Amino acid sequence: MPFWASNLRPSGAGAGSYLALGVALGLTTSFTLNALLQCKVSRKQLLIRSPRETQLPNLTPEEIDALPYPPDALPGGRDVETSYGVIKVFEWGPEDGEKVLLLHGISTPCLALGNLGQELVRMGYRVMIFDFFGRGYSDTPTDLPYDIRLYTTQILLALASSNLAWTGNDGFHLVGYSLGGGLAVPFAKSFPHMVRSAVLIAGGGLIRPDHVSWKSRLLYSTGIFPEWALEFLVRRRLMPKRREALNETSMATQVVDKPVKKHKDSDANGGDGWDGAHLLAHRPGHTVSAVMDWQLRQHKGFIPAFMSSIRYAPIYQQQKDWIALGRILAERRTEAHWVDAGKRMPGLKGGSILLVLGATDLVVMKEELIHDATAVLGEDGFEAVVLNSGHELVMTNATEVANTIATFWLRLTGTE
Repeated sequence: MPFWASNLRPSGAGAGSYLALGVALGLTTSFTLNALLQCKVSRKQLLIRSPRETQLPNLTPEEIDALPYPPDALPGGRDVETSYGVIKVFEWGPEDGEKVLLLHGISTPCLALGNLGQELVRMGYRVMIFDFFGRGYSDTPTDLPYDIRLYTTQILLALASSNLAWTGNDGFHLVGYSLGGGLAVPFAKSFPHMVRSAVLIAGGGLIRPDHVSWKSRLLYSTGIFPEWALEFLVRRRLMPKRREALNETSMATQVVDKPVKKHKDSDANGGDGWDGAHLLAHRPGHTVSAVMDWQLRQHKGFIPAFMSSIRYAPIYQQQKDWIALGRILAERRTEAHWVDAGKRMPGLKGGSILLVLGATDLVVMKEELIHDATAVLGEDGFEAVVLNSGHELVMTNATEVANTIATFWLRLTGTE
């Protein structure tokens, strides 16, 4: 049962909550009848194509290059045909460098990790990033929940699409941002031999349920409103009004309540200054808000993928997977003291993961995550570095994040 369904009724619900629920139940009758009529007319579409097919063929080369997210924005791009639809993958850097797989957030396409990827390539690493299903230039399968099973499948498909060997023992470093961080933990738990190290940047997975508002619980629930009605409401909620800035923080806080006492650093938390933030140093005209606006308007599969990810992806209360990973990390720390290195298990070097957090992050709050990570991983199971930024630190502080990660990897080299 998804998090939203199991927590639909709030504690101490007042008359206003029950009135809202009553109105919803009343309206759902007409919505359902309409939906049933539509089902008779046409079958459910199993795949929604990305702007690669719905927009690009109608544009000139000059118009394509002027898009907030042009398909050649990063080096080494390829379109991977799969039974789940096309996956947009970028892979570049020295072929003999240590490999790094970057996983992006719930709303921004992989372009948001472009600066971090460029920094890591400059340091000599081989980098791969790809658009999650329903984001950027990846298609949207609509008949599957966007849970860890689908995301794990997509990760493995992206890895298998390379001409180089990414899998096997100590295959690659895994770096996940926001939702990507939430995905990194269960993936590393399932494939500990393959993941050389794991880094979570403002990572989800342990976000506390009390940050989710009653309004969001209702909006992202299942079985109350027809799905098409919910998608309409979510799209309207996320669509920019008066051209204000859109970014990972502003979209994430549509679901996660902000604290009563707000931070004053609006530049790092979706304020006016963020509207002009550059995604790529060599494309100064392409801002975060412009990419988000383009995706909302041009990718018809984004809203279904976004909603399903909120419902089913490993974002909230994933203690079970974190505890399991903690046990594996503890085993790796024990093996590190063995004299015979040949008997040590591959993967997760040093028995510790890295958490990179933002001091003013209102989505993944540093105090809560450090406390909760200690409870499931143990004090020796992770290192935490706090940077002076908000939830979007991977974009605004890419160089600092890259240096922090590289320093962590350098220390791991001494444990081999």
